Amino acid sequence: MSSTLFRTKKVEQSILDTEEPEHALKKSLSALDLTVFGVGVIIGTGIFVLTGTVAKDNAGPAVALAFVAAGVACALAALCYAEFASTVPVAGSAYTFSYASLGELPAWIIGWDLVLEFALGTAVVAVGWSGYIQSLMDNAGWVMPASLGSREGSDVFGFDILAAALVLVLTGILVLGMKLSARITSIVVAIKVTVVLVVIIAGAFLIDSSNYDPFIPKEKPVEAGSSLQAPLIQLMFGWAPSNFGVMGIFTAASVVFFAFIGFDVVATAAEETRNPQRDMPRGILGSLVICTTLYVLVSIVVTGMEHYSKLDVDAPLAEAFKATGHPWYAGFISFGAAVGLTTVCMILLLGQTRVFFAMSRDGLLPRFFSHVHPRFKTPHRPTILLGVIIAIVAGFTPLTELAALVNIGTLFAFVVVAIGVIILRRTRPDLPRSFRTPWVPVIPILSVCASLWLMINLPAETWVRFAIWMVVGFVVYFLYGRTHSRLALQEAGKEQPTAGGGTP
Repeated sequence: MSSTLFRTKKVEQSILDTEEPEHALKKSLSALDLTVFGVGVIIGTGIFVLTGTVAKDNAGPAVALAFVAAGVACALAALCYAEFASTVPVAGSAYTFSYASLGELPAWIIGWDLVLEFALGTAVVAVGWSGYIQSLMDNAGWVMPASLGSREGSDVFGFDILAAALVLVLTGILVLGMKLSARITSIVVAIKVTVVLVVIIAGAFLIDSSNYDPFIPKEKPVEAGSSLQAPLIQLMFGWAPSNFGVMGIFTAASVVFFAFIGFDVVATAAEETRNPQRDMPRGILGSLVICTTLYVLVSIVVTGMEHYSKLDVDAPLAEAFKATGHPWYAGFISFGAAVGLTTVCMILLLGQTRVFFAMSRDGLLPRFFSHVHPRFKTPHRPTILLGVIIAIVAGFTPLTELAALVNIGTLFAFVVVAIGVIILRRTRPDLPRSFRTPWVPVIPILSVCASLWLMINLPAETWVRFAIWMVVGFVVYFLYGRTHSRLALQEAGKEQPTAGGGTP
């Protein structure tokens, strides 16, 4: 059985599968489109919310260094993603990379987890977007009925119609075509980045240098306790990373890391890129550099405007401007956050549908979902199915319950991709690689270590949820995927490969 569980799919076979007319996605994206996608999904609530949380609870003004540390951890993973995405330009991201290097079961595990992570991420962002819109409506005197609005803190049972409507509208846009999605994303990202730049420039004139003293607090900033849940490392070993001083920066980095999650979604669009060998590395690394720079600048500005101990946890940027006598910016920031979250939601939904599509094309999920629309050349069936399901989840589930499910799967994917780079270098040194991760295996090993360190700093509840979902995934794989995959059918002589084939 072990030979079937770890059978790999040749890179050549994966590429040839993308050329089958009824399973082929339209190639329409450029390096600029990919960079915009990356910036669009990375810059979300993290830049508007996490800055205040980690500055107040962990790092003080040194939260800027925490963003740098998290950015470095992401950069290590991004270098590995860039090599894979340019070498295996196929939809599915970490799932496809794992199938080519580690085998079918590890690929299934990654794909199964990414489908959940992207789905929950889309629902969380949609609910958050609904909250911003309702806040803006309240300021204008339009009050949404409790039964149709956000249910956070409310005893009224209802359906968040705004969150559900957003998901359904974005689902329709994704069905109509990738280029249309890219154009809409470009417009929204331009608005979002403009808001962020206005915050940086305007806030720079309101900085009080005394607020940077001390830059790295040596005492616990919040004596009443931290807003973070107990990390796994604390429960396992009875020790937790320091909540102040230099170690507080690394604790903060494990939190703000989740503001960066999303650059890996760019890799899911590799199959729809005109020149993936050149453009995928540019899109992945370019978007990460831009967002890290903006995060650092925003954190420097906001901790300079108001002392870190007084920062608001829920809306630090808006409240900092209010504290300095400029309340107008609060509404402007809320508007920018609401507009910006639409692209985050759409690109997460995009990533999820591409992973689902790739898994169904390989037979691990029903092949019914692997057919593209005859006109728009998009995977319309999984897009519609997943869009409707996520709209229902976002409509009925409160934000706190969704947000509790942290993106542990993304870190797990980072680990697998880094290991896959090392393995594929040894097993397929002959593959043409337009981009090569430097200093292999040092960079991939550092990426694995950084990701594992951040994983053990996650709440224990997250690990429990991760384990439960993985158990369900194993059941589905052994009952369906293992016998229905195209490699299994080829081994049984029930299907012929396009060319090449799998490697037992």
